[in-house]
Amino acid sequence: MKDIKLLLKYLKPFKWQVFKNVLFNIISAFFALFVLTQAEPFLRILFNDPSMVPAATSTTSFDLFSVGKMRDVFLSNIINTQGKATALLFVCGAVVFASLFKNLFIFLAYNNMAYMRAGTVRNLRKEMYEKVLRLPLSYFTDARKGDVMTRVSNDVQEIETSIMSSLTFLFKDPLFVLIFLIFLFIQSYQLTLFALVMMPISAWFIGRAGRTLKSASFAGQQSLGTLLSVVEETLSGLRIIKGFNAEQKMKNQFNTTNEKYTKIFRRVQRKAYLASPLSEFLTTIVVMVLLYIGGRMAISGNMYMTSAKLITYIAVFSQVIPPAKNIGNAAFAIKKGMASVDRLHQVLDADEKIVEKENALPVKSFNDSIEFKNVWFAYNSEPVLKDINFKLKKGQTIAIVGKSGGGKSTLVDLIPRFMDVDRGSILIDGVDIRDLKIKDLRSLMGIVSQQPILFNTSFRENIGFGVDEISMERVEYAARIAHAHDFITETENGYENSVGESGNKLSGGQRQRISIARALMANPPILILDEATSALDTESERFVQDSIIKLMENRTSIVIAHRLSTIQNADSIIVIDDGKIIETGTHNELLNLKNGIYRKLYSIQAS
Repeated sequence: MKDIKLLLKYLKPFKWQVFKNVLFNIISAFFALFVLTQAEPFLRILFNDPSMVPAATSTTSFDLFSVGKMRDVFLSNIINTQGKATALLFVCGAVVFASLFKNLFIFLAYNNMAYMRAGTVRNLRKEMYEKVLRLPLSYFTDARKGDVMTRVSNDVQEIETSIMSSLTFLFKDPLFVLIFLIFLFIQSYQLTLFALVMMPISAWFIGRAGRTLKSASFAGQQSLGTLLSVVEETLSGLRIIKGFNAEQKMKNQFNTTNEKYTKIFRRVQRKAYLASPLSEFLTTIVVMVLLYIGGRMAISGNMYMTSAKLITYIAVFSQVIPPAKNIGNAAFAIKKGMASVDRLHQVLDADEKIVEKENALPVKSFNDSIEFKNVWFAYNSEPVLKDINFKLKKGQTIAIVGKSGGGKSTLVDLIPRFMDVDRGSILIDGVDIRDLKIKDLRSLMGIVSQQPILFNTSFRENIGFGVDEISMERVEYAARIAHAHDFITETENGYENSVGESGNKLSGGQRQRISIARALMANPPILILDEATSALDTESERFVQDSIIKLMENRTSIVIAHRLSTIQNADSIIVIDDGKIIETGTHNELLNLKNGIYRKLYSIQAS
């Protein structure tokens, strides 16, 4: 029932296409039935059945058999006036005409299904991507990027391949089966009842084989996610792998994961392939039993089951078998595809945590201060920040220093609401940031991190990433202030030159200066610098530090510093250790504290 509700949810935006698909399938089913039933008059004409020339009486009443009676009268008149060959030609022409319309309506039904399939996959990918953008950063500390990528790509594609393709059969074949069965009941309710008793038994055998398919497919997709994670980590860390001669180690890791996925995949495919031969064998048994029983009825002279009627009955029943078989195969495929649906919903149903209030306040400017009041934050119940209190006035610079793992980066990540505090509050101009519109809040801030994140586009697009309209004059102005203009213009295409994936065509210092130019382009009133120069060499640091000084002019800045020499002019320095503020003061005040942590750190770096 849960699976059906999910499928209906995906199809809800395409109600009109579903209606047209069903309507066209019903019409095509009637034309298909008409084509098959023409076997009876054809055989009766061919083998000189005397009933094709009925008595010269006609009926004015209408019942389920009146159409057949009128057809027989019409054909008998043609036989009497123009001969059997003309009657056979008329029957063949009627079949061709009906076949044309049957296939026309099948095409129209498929056309609507194609719209549904493509639209559903598009909506799923869109929903997954937007969910990834909404999830807090803390979600990705546990989730593997390769696994998330597998869900967005392979799992969505598996839904299209397994489930959406199966809907083609589920919307068409049950209608064909129903209409054909009604006709078969009219022809011989005894034979049809017997067939209906046999078919559920066949379905039980097929269902029994497919019960474990969903769980096996789920395990397979999980294993594929792990496999792609290994590949992603290999590509990201190739320099380290080669540098530490770890190629064989990574080969072993990949081969182990690859072999595990192969075994699961083989098991899933084996179970999926079982559906077709098993259903074909069981339906063959049903057909042969029906032929035997119907044949005996025809031999015994049963007036309701002549030889022509039996052949027509078997012809129609044989056309019930493919759609019934398709329904069984579709059930297998849907079981397999629902494993991917479950994996998608593990992401789609994940707690977003960072949720904007319904009546959140807009904010367009920063006027007074940023204040932390009794802030606590924990990862997996382990406190990272403990009772943090400080206030930063507009235009001031505050530096945060301390040992690695002390909570510095976590502290600044709380300001743009990448994560939310567990206790306490962060105020901007006296308003809790959880009461503000998230987009407005983040538009107040520019972030320059230790590892600059660049996108595989041009210099111009990277620098203008944070604005809607990219003015070339503003881009060049930001690049000049960030000391990036010279090396940009030296490239082949200047500002339109690609920076490569993650900026791999640039040095560390150049990437950082592009990152600073991007922050300048956005022109935020609040600046967050997360160890922006710690990974650079001395010469690059000099250029970047000069760029940072220009970036910080007339802005409120929060600086996480690794090299203490870069923060001596800060208005206030906060020393964090084990998630707590241990010391606060200016550079000179902290140096005068005997046995102070800042003094020890500064002495170590100065020596």
